[in-house]
Amino acid sequence: MLDKSFKELCDGIKKDIKDTQLEIMVNANTNLVNLYYRIGKTLDENSKWGNKFVETVAFELKNTFPTLKGFSVRNLKYMKAFYNEYKDDAEFVHCLNCAQLPWKHNITLIQKVKDKNIRKWYMEKCFEEGWSKNVLIYQIDTDLYKRQVENKKHNNFKLTLKENSDLVNNIMKEPYVFDLIELTEDYKERELENKMLERLKNVLLELGSGFSFVGNQYKITVDNEDFYIDLLFYHIKLKCYVAIELKVGKFKPEFGSKMGFYLTALDEQIKDDNDNPSIGIILCSSKSNKIVDYTLKYINKPLGVSEYKIFNELPNNLLKDFPTEDELNLYMDIDEE
Repeated sequence: MLDKSFKELCDGIKKDIKDTQLEIMVNANTNLVNLYYRIGKTLDENSKWGNKFVETVAFELKNTFPTLKGFSVRNLKYMKAFYNEYKDDAEFVHCLNCAQLPWKHNITLIQKVKDKNIRKWYMEKCFEEGWSKNVLIYQIDTDLYKRQVENKKHNNFKLTLKENSDLVNNIMKEPYVFDLIELTEDYKERELENKMLERLKNVLLELGSGFSFVGNQYKITVDNEDFYIDLLFYHIKLKCYVAIELKVGKFKPEFGSKMGFYLTALDEQIKDDNDNPSIGIILCSSKSNKIVDYTLKYINKPLGVSEYKIFNELPNNLLKDFPTEDELNLYMDIDEE
């Protein structure tokens, strides 16, 4: 068995190697994005050469660097568009934002998010959550910014939490959107729960980073009587348990009392001294905001209530903004060749 001090020494070396590898990757990406910005500037400033100028440049680069990817006609046009987008804000490119994002992410953001402040928010979420390009497209198409930032959230976190109320509020969305299109038309709560378990990876993506799945129909026993929480998670960043109850139908005040009971049981029986108070999220297919707000005023446990939508229930005004199959293929094909 390895001596503890030797193991710690090796672990330190391994961490240093991994950190350096990450730094090399980040720097390489930064250098690439800055190179593309400079090339885009050159292309934009020499447009006088005519319509075939970009095609000619691509041909010359292909001849000189036959094995090097990233200089196709399409990608050169992306570079020009990238430069034009940020030429009045070059510092934004060369510092922490664009330069650290992969090239495909940058192009996706330019094409799909026109407001630069909202675009910056999505960039920061990419850093925090480690989104792939396809996940980024999904989050934009389901309007995550509006659901997480702009829409009013209904919870009592400021009243019930001494610390981290803003952080807890930030994990809430209004509404939540789940890819559970295979549900039957008249689905029941247990079917909804089972579909969520089948697609747990998608559910965790929608919930956001930090959620770790503990169990479904999680049993707690009080005075020899068993009760079951629909879904139980542990949030690593918030250091607390998160109980989620699923309700097919409209929110009712008694849902709040039941969740308050569950949270009390979790705090008394499950959480340890290092954990923060457990929080609850009730997901309903519909709700009256006034009834929710009245209910939350008399619940002394941290609780939030949101609606949920599934893909085959999304309203037409949102569905029309989803990409077509051809558009998805285009985004999938943003190349570096």
